Amino acid sequence: MQIDEKKIEQHLSRNVFHMVGEAADELHRECYVVGGYVRDIFLDRPSKDIDFVTVGSGLELAELVAQRWGSKTKLAVFPNFGTAQVKRHGEELEFVGARRESYSHDSRKPKVEDGTLHDDQCRRDFTINAMAISVNSATYGKLLDPFDGIGDLERQIIRTPLDPDITFSDDPLRMMRAVRFATQLGFDIYPETFEAIKRNAERINIISKERIIDELTKIIRSAKPSRGFILLRDCGLLSIIFPELQALEGIETVNGRGHKDNFLHTMQVLDNVALKSDNEWLRWSAVFHDLGKAATKRWVDEIGWTFHNHNFVGEKMVPRIFQRMKMPMNEHMKYVKKMVGLHMRPIALVEDEVTDSAVRRLLFDAGDDIDDLMTLCEADITSKNAAKVKRLLENFALVRQKLVDIEEKDRVRNFQPPVTGEEIMATFGLAPSHEVGVIKTAIKDAILDGVIANDYEQAREYMLKVAAENGIYPVK
Repeated sequence: MQIDEKKIEQHLSRNVFHMVGEAADELHRECYVVGGYVRDIFLDRPSKDIDFVTVGSGLELAELVAQRWGSKTKLAVFPNFGTAQVKRHGEELEFVGARRESYSHDSRKPKVEDGTLHDDQCRRDFTINAMAISVNSATYGKLLDPFDGIGDLERQIIRTPLDPDITFSDDPLRMMRAVRFATQLGFDIYPETFEAIKRNAERINIISKERIIDELTKIIRSAKPSRGFILLRDCGLLSIIFPELQALEGIETVNGRGHKDNFLHTMQVLDNVALKSDNEWLRWSAVFHDLGKAATKRWVDEIGWTFHNHNFVGEKMVPRIFQRMKMPMNEHMKYVKKMVGLHMRPIALVEDEVTDSAVRRLLFDAGDDIDDLMTLCEADITSKNAAKVKRLLENFALVRQKLVDIEEKDRVRNFQPPVTGEEIMATFGLAPSHEVGVIKTAIKDAILDGVIANDYEQAREYMLKVAAENGIYPVK
């Protein structure tokens, strides 16, 4: 790949690079822009954060840059890591001294020593991240690319600068990063590098769950996230970090009838959602939506393959998996849990006659997430039968319109029954009890079933009727 010097010149024309270079010259230090910022120059990708490597103390250089950059500059120093951050007006510069690293087998925390620029480039994860551009005045804009990162950008491959077995054994998180970069950039992982990931997959167990989920989240956010999960499956990492998803893979056949590969189906659903939405939790819902199928798969002679109640089984799996994988145990987990539990409901409406009652109940249960649920369910239509897909999508359009019509008429999304529990207790002289719950549930069901309108007077009259049927009468 021919080096596009105009691109380098264009990016390094910014004052910040000249300022850092002048500070490095004052300290008589070599200084280089490195890593992702350099890679993204040649990929024409935006990159906010800028990493600098200097031969010597990165902390000293950061302090001088902070002084030169003005009074509103913020300096954060991390002496234990030998790094420093300088921030101003939303721009972030990171400084580190060039170093060489060595690792023990049971930890990804290296022993660090001062080194040369070449030592620092050797410790980088991939060739495309090992390029450096000088900001010193004498060599300003010179690209140093000892491992042909430019060529690998042109060939669109992810490859380690040194022996991949050593690279991945030293820091196994780099295996996840290889998959993530391949997914984000649409690159291939170099065969020798990919085989090394296979050989070292078990080493991922020394990496914290938090670092692993961070990489998975970046895969989820990419344009075609299925690519990342398929690579994780193929290299042996998926079965270690997400065995429930791996368990969906494969096709069983009985009496010549096989079910679809539920892993590949999940990947298609994930990509379908990604085409429609940037909501990463809706994308996670696509990943989780059929996890219950591995546990519920049954062959029934009269029917064939069934996955009865897989949505409810999957719903119960969500909190446990979130907790194990160190995903947030907050409203995001509850959202995914709800999506998994409800994802069969709109499909049932499509396949049966759409009743007002069923639509009201779906609106009530889904609440403000109804549009996301419909997006997930439409993405779940992956049949190879084009006529069937067309028919189901047309039916979904009818369900969507029915949702709008019912909501406008009955206002049941997130509704609370017009008669409160407090009013029920006051009317009948009841303490908080099972009886209060029975009356309140009966009113809610009557509204959802269309027996009465979502109206206070009708709800109060119905309350008196239900109470009387249960031998409960108003206090005088």
